Amino acid sequence: MSVRPILRIGNPLLNCVSEAIPTTPGVPWSLGSSELADLVADMLATMEAVGGAGLAAVQIGVPKAVMVFGITQNPRYPDAEPVPTTVLINPALEVLDSAPAEYFEGCLSVPGFRGPVLRPASIRYTATLLTGERITRDVSGFHARVFQHEYDHLMGRLFPSRITDFSRFGVTEELEAAGVI
Repeated sequence: MSVRPILRIGNPLLNCVSEAIPTTPGVPWSLGSSELADLVADMLATMEAVGGAGLAAVQIGVPKAVMVFGITQNPRYPDAEPVPTTVLINPALEVLDSAPAEYFEGCLSVPGFRGPVLRPASIRYTATLLTGERITRDVSGFHARVFQHEYDHLMGRLFPSRITDFSRFGVTEELEAAGVI
């Protein structure tokens, strides 16, 4: 397990749609493979080392459909409710409540910046766990937000592309000093 460098905005790999993890046992990157186990271990170590709330595999240079997230307490998101540490493989998203909820997002791949992003308030996701079990969860609040943010990474999208009011997008410290966040 090692902490890996995080790709930053401008790296073309962040604009690519991530590849699904194979379901056939015994092939490279499939469930139970050493490649996948090592990747997940590195993702969790990296997320913890940098104080992130979530991380997609592509952010560390591996364009595979794998995401990790979890938060107990994070100074970047002081009002966020706890979200259990979760590893998801080949996730899918379904919107349950399209009423938008606004939240100031940041991103490890867009360091030092925050901006207002509107996202559906309530979603359902399905995915495979490392154990091979398929799960479905209905979530809202910060859990829904962090899933959607990481899912965007798997689709080759960064949060600034979702901002509709750029007058409130900027360097985190400047936004805080101005009372915007």
